[in-house]
Amino acid sequence: MEWRDWYLDVILVPLGSFIFMSYHLWLWHRVRSQPFTTVIGRNTRSRRLWVAAMMKDNDKKNILAIQTLRNAIMGSTLMATTAILLCAGLAAFLSSTYSIKKPLNNTVHGAQGEYMLTMKFATMLLVFLSSFMSHSLSIRFMNHVSFLVNCPPEDSLGQTMTTKYVSELLERGFWLNMVGNRLFYAAVPLLSWISGPVLVFICYAVVIIVLYGLDLVFVEDRRVGGEIYGNDSRNFVAV
Repeated sequence: MEWRDWYLDVILVPLGSFIFMSYHLWLWHRVRSQPFTTVIGRNTRSRRLWVAAMMKDNDKKNILAIQTLRNAIMGSTLMATTAILLCAGLAAFLSSTYSIKKPLNNTVHGAQGEYMLTMKFATMLLVFLSSFMSHSLSIRFMNHVSFLVNCPPEDSLGQTMTTKYVSELLERGFWLNMVGNRLFYAAVPLLSWISGPVLVFICYAVVIIVLYGLDLVFVEDRRVGGEIYGNDSRNFVAV
């Protein structure tokens, strides 16, 4: 059976993507089952405590709350802007003539035909667009929180603005921000697909190793889950 160049694209790129998704499925299970062993779980709990503290002493901390949310919105705005600019660049590249997109030499492993190059750029475009949408929705929720966090606890109609509701909106915003970031991280290795599928697989492996070191907490804290965070450590991660 004759070996063809596109075999590496069919094997290595989906394999790298599968490993990347499998890591995040494992991370999601880890956050649900052992939240305080992950940075995501601890940050989620801290944000809920932060909302309760801001709304409890709103007269003194309203400016602090707005400044903190503004910084979070600026981060999401930066990532959304970067993603949409890359989308615009990829769209312009796709609309160019094939002679511009033709590789400089034939030493790159993997398929380099016109159809394969179009599929590569279209895949990157789709992932970056998904990242942009996630960051845009994150900004929407955080804008809502910036209004609600300064609302009085009870209005003239007797309706109460609870910290639980505001915390849920804030968590949706941060989870969408995290999803947008992870999609952006998934798209970065795809940029190396132009140089061949082998480099894509290597980049995915490196990204997973880096994320593993950043996502998990390796410092033991005996107080976590006890008197500081409460005995039930699962309730706060549900969005």
